[in-house]
Amino acid sequence: MSRYQPIYDIAALCAGKGITNVVLSPGSRCAPLTVAFTRHNKLTCRTISDERSAAFIGLGIAQQTRKATALVCTSGTAVYNYAPAIAEAFFSKTPLVVFTADRPAEWVAQQDGQTIFQQGIFGNHVKGFFQLPQDYEHPDAVWAINRMVNDAINLSLQYPQGPVHINAPFRDPLYPEATNSFAYSEVVSVQDIIPAEKTLSASTRKQLAKELSGYHKILLVGGQQQHEAAVTQFIEQVIQKHNLPLVGDVISNLHDINNLVRHADLFLSQANEEVKKSLQPDLLITFGESVISKNIKLFLRQFPAKAHWHIQPAGTPADTFQGLTRTIHTEPAEFFDFLDKSETPENFEHQKQSNYQKLWEIEERKALRCLEEFFPQPEFAELELVSELIKSLPEDCTLHLANSMSVRYTNFIGLTANKKNVLVFSNRGTSGIDGCTSTAVGHALANNKPAILITGDMAFFYDRNAFWNNYPTPNLRVVVLNNHGGTIFNMIDGPSSLPESGEFFVTRQNLSAKKLCEEFGFDYLKIDNRRKVANILKDFLDFDGSTKILELETSHNLNKTIFESLKKKIKQQYES
Repeated sequence: MSRYQPIYDIAALCAGKGITNVVLSPGSRCAPLTVAFTRHNKLTCRTISDERSAAFIGLGIAQQTRKATALVCTSGTAVYNYAPAIAEAFFSKTPLVVFTADRPAEWVAQQDGQTIFQQGIFGNHVKGFFQLPQDYEHPDAVWAINRMVNDAINLSLQYPQGPVHINAPFRDPLYPEATNSFAYSEVVSVQDIIPAEKTLSASTRKQLAKELSGYHKILLVGGQQQHEAAVTQFIEQVIQKHNLPLVGDVISNLHDINNLVRHADLFLSQANEEVKKSLQPDLLITFGESVISKNIKLFLRQFPAKAHWHIQPAGTPADTFQGLTRTIHTEPAEFFDFLDKSETPENFEHQKQSNYQKLWEIEERKALRCLEEFFPQPEFAELELVSELIKSLPEDCTLHLANSMSVRYTNFIGLTANKKNVLVFSNRGTSGIDGCTSTAVGHALANNKPAILITGDMAFFYDRNAFWNNYPTPNLRVVVLNNHGGTIFNMIDGPSSLPESGEFFVTRQNLSAKKLCEEFGFDYLKIDNRRKVANILKDFLDFDGSTKILELETSHNLNKTIFESLKKKIKQQYES
């Protein structure tokens, strides 16, 4: 039996725990793990040379499959390149099982190659750190390796899901001899955990119902979450029954709810104090993760509810709106079941809630009417392209939104209920631009469903190594909004007025996606006027076996002018 047998059995254990995808990066020190994973017939292994991109691709695969993805890299600075994706996974609650090869402990800080301090390297951005023994022959070490990997995978999958780090020191020789037999142990111990049921007891329901009857301006806000068709249908039924306004931006994946308030970010940015006061809730109920809209955050902080309940299965919640009064540990579906069973007496107090719901409905209709009247603009620019693309999206696809203006443009436009099979993803755990493309590539690799990414030029070129691999993505479409710099810094207060803005904030660049397409063999399409939009989008969304990138080149000033015009049009509604 090989001295690496307990390491080889890690692959069998991962397969037994339901892991199906492994993303590896080349290296010698990780050879025992690489051999173990690539030789297992129930694991799909891919090699991605850039560890930073590899980790984000693994993140995308985990999001798409809703299973933990394993990552494997060699020792040294390769490990640090995982950090941005691990931070995103931690805050977006995405399960990653991260294996990093290491040198034996006695060689750390002894000027040996590819050796750094790897133990606990990701700090608070992993749910747990596990240091494997560096000698494997003793039966206790074999037991410990199996136990720790079991514990790590179980921890990654418990709410809140997230990344775990397993550091594995290996001694030379690292590669199996050609004459050595290779096999996994006949029995590999798999330890499972049955999660506790997060139900509301009869007494809790009674207490919540009693308190609920004392509020007559109840507002629901849904944050970022994966789409659950059955749950959203149930939510729609409940909010109609109780006349509850529900605010959800584009990453909430609640867009298949017909009377969802989709454009709160637009109208709250321009509404006067009187309107905001009328929209102030008595009780705020939130579920899901973060919201995009700064305007929603400011509104709920400046006009706080008397009480704020947050729904999540376990753990400590974030107090984003600075008014949290209660955390209810249950699934949203269980809480909405409680609401569904609550009585709705037809009296004067119930009418107050109905009137409150209508106030939100009125503001939503105003914003929607403004958007419908706003296009076309005299010059074709980014916001209008996003609007046209959203109308043209395939019925069943994933929509990926890079950070900065891409996710905000899409949120301003919004998705309607007829796009119910469009699933929206965005790296809003940390809201960084560094791995947006790689994450979308991970989704595209995980299944054959069309994957459409809307990205700005800074995020796109920053993450160009997302395409540096041997795996075709014929289902991937990328829209690059190339204004040759970071437009968001030209729009927000502060940097736009500084003399250093052009070079040090906006950071102008002269690149085009055309050369990248030539390098990687992708189809390149370019929009340079409105007349071509319909035909180009038709070609772009024809899934004919090629990866396609669509580029729109515009200027900062044009996009800023159009965006300011939209805000002005909305503001006029409150001045007339």
